[in-house]
Amino acid sequence: MEVRITPELEAELAHIATRTGRTPEQLAADALALGMQAEQRFLKAVEQGIASADAGRFVDDEQVLAWLEQQEASERS
Repeated sequence: MEVRITPELEAELAHIATRTGRTPEQLAADALALGMQAEQRFLKAVEQGIASADAGRFVDDEQVLAWLEQQEASERS
């Protein structure tokens, strides 16, 4: 696999790699792994939300707005 990055990102990658005692390749692999983990968590949450909505388990807009207003009022007091 080959990934093209901007010269600015490459310079930042090299700078952080030097500061952390890793190679740019190691840092890029670590960052990619963390990004993939975050993406997997996000996709799972979206799939769970869709399944809940399909099963009729959801909160309508008015209920959400009322809850948010209640939270804001609690924070002000």
